Amino acid sequence: MRTIALTNQKGGVGKTTTAVNLSASLARLGQRVLFIDCDAQSNGTLSFGLNAGRLETTVYDLFTGEARAEDAIVRYSDLLHVIPATPDLAGGEAEKSPLASRGQALKQALAGLTDYDYIIVDCPPTLGLINVNVLVFVDEVIIPMQCQFFALQGVSLLLKTIEMVQKRVNPRLTIAGVLACMYDARTTLSREVLEEIRKHFGSKVFNAKIRTNVRLAESPSFGKPVIDYAPESNGAQDYMALAREVLGVAADGKSPDARQVTA
Repeated sequence: MRTIALTNQKGGVGKTTTAVNLSASLARLGQRVLFIDCDAQSNGTLSFGLNAGRLETTVYDLFTGEARAEDAIVRYSDLLHVIPATPDLAGGEAEKSPLASRGQALKQALAGLTDYDYIIVDCPPTLGLINVNVLVFVDEVIIPMQCQFFALQGVSLLLKTIEMVQKRVNPRLTIAGVLACMYDARTTLSREVLEEIRKHFGSKVFNAKIRTNVRLAESPSFGKPVIDYAPESNGAQDYMALAREVLGVAADGKSPDARQVTA
């Protein structure tokens, strides 16, 4: 089982969009996937058509130790399940629980889950205790970055946080890759920013790029990932390309790409 967090302390970079649509694309490729929403904005939860006001058990209850992971799981499809979030997660109470304050709450709550090929976790756009709990649990991190002027601003702090967790708590933690989002090949800015990202991260940058796409922006309001809402759109194609790259399967279904995304 692979456990992957989508994290970036900057908001609006495509983090939740990627977490939702990578999960759905992996499921479309036959993988058993659990999506966990650890962002109090709960946009990932809404993107799967779940009404936060009607949820009895959420990820909040896992952080406080009041529920088991199995009690919080909601079925989106046969291969894709969701542990939702609500704004309660922003109240701070979840972070005050003893396990959460030591970074172990999520890891302990999910310890018994073995039925999935992938667990994808959407992190909040901060570097607080919720994020640390996620980094202690997962084995891999994907960093979405928008192809705009301040793309690399503040990324050093995120990398220091990942390194701290690696050294102190979770030596398995690796950067699976960096993903260029909101890419528009027609603009010089997008091309230049992508080049800067590649200079900074080298082979860690995914070959797949997520293009700016209207259908991708629309799909959350319909409560569906883009692969279900508009399967022929550029957004759906881009996230399927990312999913294949994460799986290590080339677009033609033949040999894996030479770049090891889990290195």
